[in-house]
Amino acid sequence: MNNLGSIPDDAIPAVATRRLTEDAAGIAAAASLLRAGQVVAFPTETVYGLGADATDPAAVAKIFAAKARPRFNPLIAHLADTEAAFAQGFFDDAARSLAAAFWPGPLTLVVPSAPGCRVCDLARAGLPSVALRVPAPDLTRALLAQVGRPVAAPSANRSGRVSPTNADHVLADLEGRIAAVLDGGETPVGVESTVVACLGGVPRLLRPGGVTREALEARLGFALAGPERGDTAHPVGPGLLASHYAPRAQVRLEATAAAPDEVALLFGPHPLPGADAAQARLNLSPTGDLAEAAARLFSALRQLDGLGAPVIAVAPIPERGLGEAINDRLRRAAAPR
Repeated sequence: MNNLGSIPDDAIPAVATRRLTEDAAGIAAAASLLRAGQVVAFPTETVYGLGADATDPAAVAKIFAAKARPRFNPLIAHLADTEAAFAQGFFDDAARSLAAAFWPGPLTLVVPSAPGCRVCDLARAGLPSVALRVPAPDLTRALLAQVGRPVAAPSANRSGRVSPTNADHVLADLEGRIAAVLDGGETPVGVESTVVACLGGVPRLLRPGGVTREALEARLGFALAGPERGDTAHPVGPGLLASHYAPRAQVRLEATAAAPDEVALLFGPHPLPGADAAQARLNLSPTGDLAEAAARLFSALRQLDGLGAPVIAVAPIPERGLGEAINDRLRRAAAPR
């Protein structure tokens, strides 16, 4: 398949990126641009998404070009409400149960595409399935309602880099490459949506995220299966590449100490030996609150990476609850590139 990751920066026509306000005029302007085939970043409860009309292959291609994103990685289609999402895919009993419990919210369901699915083949990466989500914020759903079509939206950053949790992060990566960003302030969850595949058999947890494994399994009444180990170069869902969310610095996980030439990413009240002598340190949550840590993760990675140190030393973070999603993102950030 063609890989747009090789597109040079000068091959993307420069545009004047507008910064739109989160009022009726800003929402209307963003919706108008999306209906016209342009690419617009907008906030969700998780991170900022880079949106385009999911029914228009030419518009979706602009997402791949702006992000320098491989074509084989499918995109999430965002809908204004559950009924609109149900029209795009086939939802078995498990998928309907999860949708009823967690939509609107930070959950993406990968389901077989319906015969009348409007999400184009390019957004689905040629797969017979479709990734669907109904986001929670009123601002986001008002925008989607005005667009009136599924909106494909991966995270609004260059492919593989740290995901954005405010409009400044978006502009740092994509200014001049997209039509506009709808500025809705900081996103409250701070890590991407959980992705669950309901494609027959036991639902599979493809990516941990804003809805915890424990909450999903409590709803279903049984344990989720894990992702299938196979061809990771051609993932069935979004956000599954081994190297992802990557700062420029090397990320060193489970650090028991920090060196003077490193920067330190801390968690909880316990000190990390050497952190006081490191170039800089940030604590995701001094009290050990995993929800606070998730909300601050990408912003902290960007801030530390901007200091230019060669290594970000990351203190251990518990694997329970939202810690599973945090550690998933950190492992992808630390993966070989």
